Amino acid sequence: MAARLPLLRKTPFVLDPRPLTEATSAHAGLLSISRAYRSLGVPALVAANLPLRKRQRGFSEAQMIEAITLLQALGGECPEDMSLLAGDACLARGLGYGAPKATAVREFLELFHDPELEKLRPAREEQKSFIFPASPAVAALQQVQSGLVRKVAKLYDQQGQAQRVATVDQDATIIESHKRATLWHYEGGRGYQPMVAVWAEADLVLADEFRDGNVPAKQDPLTCAQLAFAALPETVKARYFRGDSACHEQDLLAWLKSPERAQEPGGRIGFAVSAVISPALGEALRAVAEAQWKTFGQEDDGTLRQWAEVAFVPGEKTEHKDSQPLRYVGLRLLKPQGVLFKDGSDRHFHAVITNEPTDGGRLLTWHREKAGTVEHTHDEVKNELA
Repeated sequence: MAARLPLLRKTPFVLDPRPLTEATSAHAGLLSISRAYRSLGVPALVAANLPLRKRQRGFSEAQMIEAITLLQALGGECPEDMSLLAGDACLARGLGYGAPKATAVREFLELFHDPELEKLRPAREEQKSFIFPASPAVAALQQVQSGLVRKVAKLYDQQGQAQRVATVDQDATIIESHKRATLWHYEGGRGYQPMVAVWAEADLVLADEFRDGNVPAKQDPLTCAQLAFAALPETVKARYFRGDSACHEQDLLAWLKSPERAQEPGGRIGFAVSAVISPALGEALRAVAEAQWKTFGQEDDGTLRQWAEVAFVPGEKTEHKDSQPLRYVGLRLLKPQGVLFKDGSDRHFHAVITNEPTDGGRLLTWHREKAGTVEHTHDEVKNELA
């Protein structure tokens, strides 16, 4: 019979006033996350790489990480939010254990903190931003993540879909927080600004690095990149890297283009990074002859996307004058006649620095695709959970 309630009149369901006798849970969807967590072998990876407990009783490390993962999926933001899972008999029966208390979770998270690292922070007058080295426990957690990536890659291989290409997309993002310990970030709020590296083809996070909110994205991006490439499986035979202008940093580019990369199992690393538009590079872009600009795309509003080779050799102090010059591919965004950007101009210039010989239009299109990988990951973490 059709329900008489207005909200349900178009559905075939009716309300049953009889109380349920079997176990039920408003959080039953978390069991599917738990199944994925366990079927990918994460508990074994945690047990092998993350021995934190001093006493072999209570919750195991794998159970703690599973519980925290489920809490994050539910929208929890602090250990006290573990109360959201407390008293859920159905969920406890499915997991095989009841949710840990907030005090137990807080004590577990404290094990990842190394007070000795606090002593490494320079005085505020010497250096305003500082990246803490990973504690032994945090470094071990990265090994768990690397093991998970290889496990997923092995599953691809077993299904006849071995992943031979790996494009690492790297980017930092701001995560707002109102904790007293947080520092101010460049957008005027308080929080953290972690760096994340994603394997684009497999849609997997390879590595991340915790950072205070006042740490600029351009400060030492090499560490996260090295962790990311170290996490790739041996099935990968072609490696690439994409980044925004924060990755236009001398140590990172020198490492990426080093001849030593070609001797590694995955071979050389082809990369494309948004260039910082210095005054000299800006002049070089504007000096490109009109006939050299080639249209390779058009935006919905009619803006033309054009590329050209840019004859430019960096002259900044951070550049090694004796190093092999890299290729600069210019990007010009040209408005239709009679239409202007907000700054009153009809054209904007950008550039990508690369070691790839690919056609400029294809290179810029490929580089732009990173917006659908690492930035999507940021959005999932900050806006989509729960």
